[in-house]
Amino acid sequence: MSLLSPSDDAAAAITQLRTWLETDDPQHLVIETSGSSGRPKRVVLSRDAVVASVEASARRLGERGQWLLAVPSSYVAGVQVIARSLLAGHDPRVVADLDFTGATEGRFTSLVPTQLHRLLEDGSQVEALRRLHTILLGGGPLDPGLRRRAEDAGLRIVATYGASETAGGCVYDGEPLDGVTLDLAEDGRIRIGGPTIFEGYDDDPALTAITLVDGRFWTSDAGRIDDDGRLHVLGRIDDVVISGGVKVPLPAVAARIREHPDVHAVEVLGVPDDEWGARVVAFVVPTLSRKKLRNWVAEELPRTWAPQQVVAVETLPLLPNGKVDRQALAGLV
Repeated sequence: MSLLSPSDDAAAAITQLRTWLETDDPQHLVIETSGSSGRPKRVVLSRDAVVASVEASARRLGERGQWLLAVPSSYVAGVQVIARSLLAGHDPRVVADLDFTGATEGRFTSLVPTQLHRLLEDGSQVEALRRLHTILLGGGPLDPGLRRRAEDAGLRIVATYGASETAGGCVYDGEPLDGVTLDLAEDGRIRIGGPTIFEGYDDDPALTAITLVDGRFWTSDAGRIDDDGRLHVLGRIDDVVISGGVKVPLPAVAARIREHPDVHAVEVLGVPDDEWGARVVAFVVPTLSRKKLRNWVAEELPRTWAPQQVVAVETLPLLPNGKVDRQALAGLV
């Protein structure tokens, strides 16, 4: 199988993908995942999967137009921005240095939450973002407070969930795009099917066999589906640590801390500890005392889940695609 890797140079990637979309017998794309929690994987996507995602996204948004590229072009979010724009008949506009003030002609963009947080601090950027039809937010959990701030500022936000293996975001504000199927395995793992699913992992048939089963992608995330059919992502299925003999679901702890009005960003990890087995550590922007944070968590969750250590950081370290670099955080303690 012939594979094409999108360039991390935006202009080169646009040229590559334009040719790829117009070719009668195109290569498959290979997208390298971020490796935020381990070894990066090489995800193989067909053109049919990418185009199916583009078409389903356009139907959900209700309009087509030019997209503004502010995420890396070699990752699936960047590939989708480029493909959506090209298939709508427009070259995507590359946003340099996260400056939207000159991008008056764009209609859509994709961001990660950290980017949106930074943009909301600048009134001129907020004014520019108000001109957009929609801002897709993906790549990680969206703090409810951040969403409220954005919507109060007049921005239209759509939270997306997906992966490289699903050709990008395939669930918008908890609702799957047309043609996308969702269900949960017995252990609560989210499974996704439909026309946007990947072909497998390059040179890793063993991983493909356990991840791509009967045409469905078995994610690494736990979730629940409410009575209205909306998906709620609870965090990684394996993101539970044993601390002092107690099972602590780290995503639930992080979600509770994100609700604190003084917290701008947080990541919660379990790190090896001789006494506890695993020590629950919260990395928080900005500084918040350990006592206050533990009390805040214990108001809604078992006190045994509250972080034993709080590390104040100015910003959360990020990988090139905007996801939190968990390995870098672990190196701080």
